[in-house]
Order: sequence, then structure tokens, then C-alpha cells
Amino acid sequence: MPMNEDRIERLPANDEFARPADLTAIERAADALHAHGFDARVVPDGVAARELVLSLIPEGAEVGEGASLTLDGVGVTEIIEKSGRYDAVRPRARSMDRGTQMREIRKLGAAPDVQINSVQAVTEDGHMVVASMTGSQLGPIASGAGRVLLVVGAQKIVPDLATAFRRIEEYSFPIEDARAQEAYGRHSAVNKMLVLNGEAAPGRTTVILMREAAGV
Repeated sequence: MPMNEDRIERLPANDEFARPADLTAIERAADALHAHGFDARVVPDGVAARELVLSLIPEGAEVGEGASLTLDGVGVTEIIEKSGRYDAVRPRARSMDRGTQMREIRKLGAAPDVQINSVQAVTEDGHMVVASMTGSQLGPIASGAGRVLLVVGAQKIVPDLATAFRRIEEYSFPIEDARAQEAYGRHSAVNKMLVLNGEAAPGRTTVILMREAAGV
């Protein structure tokens, strides 16, 4: 459940991490990602990002998703889960009994055909960081999924890994924590992080970098 946008606006924000990177920084990040084995694409906006994502997923494919305001905002989540064109993992998992079917739920989410997600930060020298409370999306991104599509707003591009970790601590986490309290009545936590330094399988991971801000 995405956080109410008014709620996001009322939160204290570090403007350093809310401003979209300029085109030079975006292109630098894309070139560095390419050098590290990622398929990096630069698109102008959320509409173009959504169309590119959908063009890369075969109809009928099993699709896993990480909870993401970016994917929600560009309209990918609704199409994956409600169009009937894909075998969406999250609705299936939500319909299962967590008291008796946790083994099946874990296995269902561990190795989808395609995992779509966002990340909290991309560095200009070609690294990405994903933070999570449960870690459920980290395994598929790292190795479980057959293909990974990462959609990234321009404000998530930062100079280096030290700044990426600062962005999570000072900006992304406070917003997610407030969202979790509002939606579920409990705090979030940065319990697990995945740093993506490179991709060994050519073409497995596509990173779609927007020239506009999206998500947090």
C-alpha cells in the first residue's frame, strides 16, 4: 500500500536526495552500469519506463515484484497484477494462508521468471543498493529470478556508495518508516541490504533510468 502523497510532503526531507540528477550524471551512471554487465537504458519519464518494462516481459510470464512506490507511480504494479496478461506472484501469495502455507509462499517468491523492482540508490560509478526489512525481494534480484528489471527515478542517482548509504539512512528509510506506521501500524527497519556491483549473466538485469524523479 503506497503512502499518501500528502504524508510524504509533510515529512522532513533532505533536498540533496530529492532532487533529480542532471543528464550528465544519469548518462555517467548508465555507462558505468554497462561496464559492470548491466543492461542500462535511459528513458525520459514514467510512461516510457512503463512501456519499456512491459515490452521486456513475455505475456504469461511469472512475475515477482518488490513493494515499490516507483513501480506503483509509473503504473507497472496495476498492469502486472490486474491485467490478466501475467502470472503475478504477489496476488497469489496474498491469497495464501501464512499460518499453514509459508513454505509455499517462500518458494513461490524465490525464483520467478521475472523480478521487477526499484532500488534506493544508483551510483555514478555503477553500483546499486537495495534496502529491505524482510529481505524477500533480495534473493530474486541477486540470483533467484531468471530476469530482473529495475526501474529507477533520477533522484536516486548519487556519486558513490558512501552517499548511497546516507541516502537510505537520511531519506528513504524515514519515509518508508512513516509509510509503514500509517499503513500497518508498525515501524519499518533497514534489516538487510544488497549491493549490486556487477552482473555475471549478460542481459539478465536491465536497469531503466528515468530522467525524472519517481518514488523515494
